[in-house]
Amino acid sequence: MKLPHLAVVNYQFTLIVVLLMVVLGVVSLNTMPRSEDPQVTMPMATVYAVYPGTTPIDMEKLVLEPIEEAIYELEDVKVVKSKIEDGLVLAHVEFLDIEDPEDYYDDVVQAMASIRDDLPDELHRLEVLKVSPSDVNIFVVSLLSETASYRELKRYGEQLERQFERSNGVKQADVWAYPEQQVQVRADLEKMRELQISLDNLLDALEAASVNVPAGHVDAGARRFTVRTSGDFKNLRDIRRTTVKATKNQIVFVEDIAEISFADAEPTHNARYNGQRGILISVKQRENTNIFSVMKGLDATLTNFQKKLPANIKAVAIFDQTNSVTKMINVLTGNLVQGLVLVGIIVFLVLGFKPSLVVVLAIPTSILIAIGLVDVSGFGLQQITIAGLVIALGLLVDNAIVIIENIGRLLRQNQAPFHAAVLGTQQMSSAVASGTITTLLAFLPMLMLQGPTGLFIQSLPVTVILTLSVSLIIALTLTPLLASRLLTKNNCAYDFTKKHLINSQSANNKFFTKIYRGITSINPIPKLINLLTHNIYGPLLQFSLKLPWLLLLIACLIFAGSLTLFPKVGVSLFPKAEKPQLMVDIDTPEGTSFDKTQAIALIVEQKLLSHPQVISVITNTGRGNPKVYYNVDPKRETPNHAQLFVQLKDNDKLAMPALVTSFRQQFRDIPGAKVAVKEFIQGPPIDAPIAIWVIGDNIRQLKQVSTQVETVIKQTAGTVNVRNPTSNYRTDLKVNINRDKAGLLGIPLITIDKTVRASLVGTSVGNMRDELGDEYSVVVKLADADKPTLDDFDRVTVTGMTGNTVPLRHVATLEPDEGQAMFRHLNLERSALITADVKHGYQVAELTQTIATKLDQLRWPVGMSYQIGGEEETRAESFAGITKALIVALLGIFAVLVFQFKSLSQPLIVFAAIPFAIIGTLICLYATANSFSFMAFIGFSSLVGIVVNNSIILVDYANQLRNAGKSVISAAFEAGITRLSPILLTTLTTVGGLLPLTLSGSSLWEPMGWTIIGGLLSSTVLTLFVVPVLYVLLTPKSNALRTDKTTLEASLLPESK
Repeated sequence: MKLPHLAVVNYQFTLIVVLLMVVLGVVSLNTMPRSEDPQVTMPMATVYAVYPGTTPIDMEKLVLEPIEEAIYELEDVKVVKSKIEDGLVLAHVEFLDIEDPEDYYDDVVQAMASIRDDLPDELHRLEVLKVSPSDVNIFVVSLLSETASYRELKRYGEQLERQFERSNGVKQADVWAYPEQQVQVRADLEKMRELQISLDNLLDALEAASVNVPAGHVDAGARRFTVRTSGDFKNLRDIRRTTVKATKNQIVFVEDIAEISFADAEPTHNARYNGQRGILISVKQRENTNIFSVMKGLDATLTNFQKKLPANIKAVAIFDQTNSVTKMINVLTGNLVQGLVLVGIIVFLVLGFKPSLVVVLAIPTSILIAIGLVDVSGFGLQQITIAGLVIALGLLVDNAIVIIENIGRLLRQNQAPFHAAVLGTQQMSSAVASGTITTLLAFLPMLMLQGPTGLFIQSLPVTVILTLSVSLIIALTLTPLLASRLLTKNNCAYDFTKKHLINSQSANNKFFTKIYRGITSINPIPKLINLLTHNIYGPLLQFSLKLPWLLLLIACLIFAGSLTLFPKVGVSLFPKAEKPQLMVDIDTPEGTSFDKTQAIALIVEQKLLSHPQVISVITNTGRGNPKVYYNVDPKRETPNHAQLFVQLKDNDKLAMPALVTSFRQQFRDIPGAKVAVKEFIQGPPIDAPIAIWVIGDNIRQLKQVSTQVETVIKQTAGTVNVRNPTSNYRTDLKVNINRDKAGLLGIPLITIDKTVRASLVGTSVGNMRDELGDEYSVVVKLADADKPTLDDFDRVTVTGMTGNTVPLRHVATLEPDEGQAMFRHLNLERSALITADVKHGYQVAELTQTIATKLDQLRWPVGMSYQIGGEEETRAESFAGITKALIVALLGIFAVLVFQFKSLSQPLIVFAAIPFAIIGTLICLYATANSFSFMAFIGFSSLVGIVVNNSIILVDYANQLRNAGKSVISAAFEAGITRLSPILLTTLTTVGGLLPLTLSGSSLWEPMGWTIIGGLLSSTVLTLFVVPVLYVLLTPKSNALRTDKTTLEASLLPESK
């Protein structure tokens, strides 16, 4: 390879190029986007349709079926999950491919546009929502006041919203939790009865007065004028003076029979912060922007806005994501720095000052250049990319270590520094290139992972691949350049092949030479490695080569024994997010009023605020909290739901389980509600840790069987927060119209329907647009004191054909009726979804298997079945994906080794390191009480490419010795002795680089760290014995070799005798 020679000869050009790349990396580090989690768009979309007053069965037929049919006509549809409620449909579609998620979203939008004419004209809303983990609110402000009206709060909230949206990096701002302002016309039934006016008379009069009818245009000479009709009401006086009834003696205006005023609509969502009434303003950042830069502008905007508020309104920042981002980046960056220092110390203790300086310089150089490339690739700085840098940290010095050690060997043979640097790098270039490629091949297939999990971790393999690729180039260019300038025979790396270690570390200056020798004289590491090499490893390797089959038997027994730990370790997907935050979901029975749900939410709120560990509580009644975590989507508006976002003082991993359990016990016995206390979980969105789909076409059977499944889950120890909305029962009021009587009296059915709606909840009759252009709905309803009940429903009247008023009860009655509970669709089939969370100390996979076993024992009706969803479904898909990636990696690595060694047997020798990595992996996971999670699987997949590097170094050097005339057994033994120190050093640096991240306490990275560390240690130890033995057994022998003790001892280097 000519690259090392070119780099050393043209050293000025090499330094300038490296320096330029480092500067670009520094610039990227300061300017690249920062966020908590990867900013990606998932290959998903959600269709949201609202058709008020429609039963679930009718919503299924009229709305959902056309939507699902249009979705299934699209390409690459993986699964469609739909939810059907009164007047609401949510259809969630996930696609197979992750390459162009934006295109899939556009396809769904176009599909919905194409079927709009097939859906009911009265459909209130049809939206397509994009699913993206980055589509979260980074900042939430609350405008608080106990005295200001919601109209006033909304006005100030919209002002702040507009100011936020003008700030750099802001994607969207929204105002939440206020009732819509409307003009209410509150009818007085007593006055109407006296004047012989029915409710439908009032409705007809107002509707007729606010109709917008296009009047066309008129030509006058050379000009054309557009003719405008009266249209919307302009002010309250227009409504008050609208004529309802006119006779010869009297004109009745609206103001004569009703009160007209601005008022709040019936609340559908309100919010409180620490018990104070208010509204919310939330902010989302644009993709590929720096959250800290965005927040700087938002803070300045809020500060200026606060100065302009009246005394009775406060603007308070109640959520700021930069707090958690800062903590996360500081922790991971700290792990990176600690790992760098630890790696530097290890290299210094083993190699000495100047060799370690050459090696350690490769670390920041490679990382900074890699950061620039990561920025160019479109990945910002977030927890996944930083973890990728930490993983690569211990690996990127491996190449430099191997090359420096070989250069030192040539320097001790009296080679000139220039020739030693070039030749030493060229000799090892094939081995380090193959080792790097095999490591890259372990990470490269991770880019093939499909679905949300693949997208979530995509930046990790990209970061590692770019960093290791840079490190290879640096090792082949900058490392020999620096070695040629800094290293000599007197200050090169220690020679551990000699039995008596000689301290030759020196410098040009005598003072520094004394310091070097003083430090090295008290440094025990080189002496320990030398002792290990000749007094422990050498004799043991001799013994192993004498009895190769015994060694292989012992290694296989250790491997088989370690496999018994796997059931005890268990499997899982992603761990808790370990945030000092909780979500509390409150669900009251179907049909519960908004006021009742809010009353229960206030009870929970007060109990939370009284706890010493709670800092703040955001209470949302009628819908979920604005989205503040990437895999938790808020529930849409529904009066029987409330959600509380709880901020804790700190996140104590040991105390959190007890805290959550105590909250659950406090809220368990609140009557009329189910209260679920939940921690945030890492990973892609899932329905729940445990989710069982019950599938069947018969609604009644679906409800019955889902109730049985709910009971099974509740009776399984370890489950909590069990939910089954399909089993809920509720009572509705059904309007029964006597069509015959209505026909005889000349009362249209639509008149009856409108009157019933107006008398119960109010009905809109038009709009009022004021001078400022603000539009308000005009709603007719009964005065609060006259709001009818079942007992006085007959007080409401309608107008008959003769003009006489007729009591409504003569043509219609209200009767209790069993309402239809919500149900779901799974890939077009009717279904119910039963979900549950898992208590601390239990494993989801184990509980799911237990539940599945119990469900198999039930007697299922014909046509009914179940399907496992939740974490277990996602884990199975993710593990299957990473297994495929691992197989591809193994095949790729094998192909590279065949190309390098021109042999089929020697790649098998190298692969012997892989199964022995499982030993340490399982032992470490078991000892640290970690399960084999998805991140542990990622760790093992990457481990495959790491552990084979040691085998490559041994086999490659043994082949060099064979080419130099050594016998097979001599080459195997000498390769083990010579390459022991670089193998130990590269192992220690990899472990040292990962150790801070592993010991940081993060449940996301800890399993991966222990997987790599444990696997690398066990594989290294066994590889040092198994690979030389297999080399002797599988390598063809060109001449007869004696395997007696004399031959083995004769194969030792002369210096080690």
